[in-house]
Amino acid sequence: MTIRVLLVDDDPLVRAGLRLMLGAAADIEVVGEAGDGAEVPTLVRRAAPDVVLMDIRMPGTDGLAATEALRAAPRPPEVVVLTTFHADEQVLRALRAGAAGYVLKDTPPARIVEAVRRVAAGDPVLSPAVTRALIGAVTGAGRDTRRARRRLEALADREREVAVAVGRGLSNAEIAASLYLSVPTVKAYVSRILTKLELNNRVQIALLVQDAGLVDRES
Repeated sequence: MTIRVLLVDDDPLVRAGLRLMLGAAADIEVVGEAGDGAEVPTLVRRAAPDVVLMDIRMPGTDGLAATEALRAAPRPPEVVVLTTFHADEQVLRALRAGAAGYVLKDTPPARIVEAVRRVAAGDPVLSPAVTRALIGAVTGAGRDTRRARRRLEALADREREVAVAVGRGLSNAEIAASLYLSVPTVKAYVSRILTKLELNNRVQIALLVQDAGLVDRES
């Protein structure tokens, strides 16, 4: 199946480079480009991308506002944030809004292609180590341990165990092995957690668990 990608960056040279890079992959098609976040909703409706590569810093409507608007809409595409900074408050806010991960603009082409494939398949592009470093390095990023723990109280014991495992960066197969469950059962738990906590991807589960301080305490 071809993965449809929308490129959003205010620099035409960056967009041209990304188009060439992604165009070399047989399973990826660039279906549109935008230089301003304000153009994104219309292009998404018109081109129906599976993945949006979103520059976080743009004049006009920036990537953060565009990501928040996209992920709040019904059946949104996955968003991968493009940035020049490892630890950036706007990146963390985009992840909290539902972005599936981020890549640096100087990331090797093969890894950007792989990132697009991973998020299209439903896997986040963010390791737990990067999550912890990002939260720890960004000041004033909205971390509220008490509130995060209160939200997690809505989960049953088994759901909480699965959530913590997601926060540790385990795959469904690894969670299944560690908790003696089947992979379909783990998938069902993850879906239930997303519904109960009103989240829309695994990155948000991981961030909530990290905010609550449960990974270091229970891993």
